[in-house]
Amino acid sequence: MAIDPAKLDAFMGKMVGEMGAAMNASLILLGDRLGLYRAMADAGPLTSAQLAAKTKMNERLLREWLNAQAAGGIVTYAPGATPDAGTYTLPEEQALALAVEGSPAFLCGAYQILASVAKDLPKIENAFKTGKGLGWHEHDVCLFRGTERFFRPGYAAHLVNEWIPALMKGAVKAKLESGAAVADVGCGHGSSTILMAQAFPKSHFFGFDYHDASISAAQLAAEEAGVADRITFQVAPAQGFPKEGGGFDLVAFFDCLHDMGDPAGAARHVKSTLAPSGVWMIVEPIAGDSVQENLNPVGRIMYCASTVICTPASQAQAGAAALGAQAGERKLTQILNQAGFSHVRRAAQTPFNMVLEAR
Repeated sequence: MAIDPAKLDAFMGKMVGEMGAAMNASLILLGDRLGLYRAMADAGPLTSAQLAAKTKMNERLLREWLNAQAAGGIVTYAPGATPDAGTYTLPEEQALALAVEGSPAFLCGAYQILASVAKDLPKIENAFKTGKGLGWHEHDVCLFRGTERFFRPGYAAHLVNEWIPALMKGAVKAKLESGAAVADVGCGHGSSTILMAQAFPKSHFFGFDYHDASISAAQLAAEEAGVADRITFQVAPAQGFPKEGGGFDLVAFFDCLHDMGDPAGAARHVKSTLAPSGVWMIVEPIAGDSVQENLNPVGRIMYCASTVICTPASQAQAGAAALGAQAGERKLTQILNQAGFSHVRRAAQTPFNMVLEAR
């Protein structure tokens, strides 16, 4: 083999960065679980001893954790007169991502998802060998909790203020303000359902998910948020959730259509449950229509998640369509058109999501 030493060196350097990021994933999860980032937020420079006193944690382990965070650029380090006197600071920008749960930039939920993938690796290996998939319900509980924490900030930032107003030039928002029936299919722990119920108190919301444990968590969350009186949660699949009265004014799918074994069947069922003037809002991961368009940092995350979560979930269901998280607008539109939705357009987008309006 003719090896180019420069190319090998560059690749090895890249892989060192990969290993550091992979090792630090568990340390970020520790920082979240133990409240270390929250303790550092707005605290200014701290020595490891000061952080230990503040958090009641072991100083020596904290010092090693802080050095790892400094090496990765997550905290900044200022040397002191002695090795123990150096100080560590969590900048405000990093604090928004790691310490402020309600921030649109909050990322800690993603690391719970990573933890679930590590725990589920034997099951994922079996999915590769058998092609039988791995159902959402078969994953570690970290996936369910992490998914809700990871997606909620984006929904809080965009759903009520941007996505819903973009549907039918504001007509959907007006309908929700006056009183509408809304279905949130694949609602998980109910963060999207609760956000809509808080914003539109005259409407009634129906959250459906086939995962009974998620529905139980969603019901509890709605009660804690004070909106349980205008949300009905029910265990039901996307291809068989019940129709409400004359039909739903809005049906919403948040980051779940591509996970389904029979997305075409789900689309046909949605059409049968809509009111005559009803709208289907499909929120999906942002993606181009070709592989090369998705070879970027966001596409990389989505392809990775799709490999270990989304595609196996679809393969575990009847139909096993296995669209993947980077299906792209063209393929999704074809499915919607075939189900009878003649009008499909991209109503909004963010760096992570595209929002399709189907009628």
